[in-house]
Amino acid sequence: MHYQGNIFRPPSEAHSILLQITTGCSHNKCTFCGMYKGTRFSIKDDATIMADIDFAALHCRNQDRLFLCDGDALILPQERLLSILAAIRAKLPWVTRIGTYANTKSIRMKTSEQLKDLHAAGIGIAYMGLESGDDATLKNINKGSDAERMIDMGKKLRAAGIKLSITVLLGIAGRERSHIHARETGRVLSAIDPEYVGALSLMLTPNTPLFQASRRGDFPLLSSKEMLEELAIMIADTNLTNGYFHANHASNYLPIKAKLPKDKEATLQLIAQALAGKVGLKPEYMRGL
Repeated sequence: MHYQGNIFRPPSEAHSILLQITTGCSHNKCTFCGMYKGTRFSIKDDATIMADIDFAALHCRNQDRLFLCDGDALILPQERLLSILAAIRAKLPWVTRIGTYANTKSIRMKTSEQLKDLHAAGIGIAYMGLESGDDATLKNINKGSDAERMIDMGKKLRAAGIKLSITVLLGIAGRERSHIHARETGRVLSAIDPEYVGALSLMLTPNTPLFQASRRGDFPLLSSKEMLEELAIMIADTNLTNGYFHANHASNYLPIKAKLPKDKEATLQLIAQALAGKVGLKPEYMRGL
């Protein structure tokens, strides 16, 4: 496979075929994210993409899922993206689901009918970084979108039949807006009603503006207790009709896997026990991105 730069994919795509069709991220301005810093956004040429699909046809016959890398594959022009999906379908007929990252910019560029066509062509799940439902926090982290647009674009994807996995970040609002961030994120998640929510706990990397702000004392990192308090408020304010809320990423202090609404009360009780010191938390040295 012809990979350029660092390759990133969601944890749930760990065993998927990773087909890189773009490099970098077209936004690449979020203050907390260092994933694509120094990488220029580009769309790879068709010859390279098709060669990688041919390689996968020979060497990836035991993998039934495929993920389109990097951070902005959905932004490809519709006909070009459909041609790639057609090649995957023709040459990798055993692939049952294709996933991609999606942001509000790329979703907005597609009509509802185009999204339905992409779903019919194989895209089964999209991963969207909400981070926060609090507009002030979204502005502070330079997300490039507000809560209302997040809701509209999330609903647009779901209406097209594409499953949606949303990432939120504990601690991203700092201490002053922590509880506001938690409540507003719960509100936005409830409005979108995705199939999956993944909560990560903020960990700063040196190549980001937020890391520098923290070093200057301008951005406080929350303690493990404050992170859990934030998570409890967020889950209490999140009402999904039939979705999973997971906080089992390597960055989290307390692994949580909950089906909402069924497991909400039990999950809140678990967090309360952890806050009371009755359940152990992951030590700092075991946390990771």
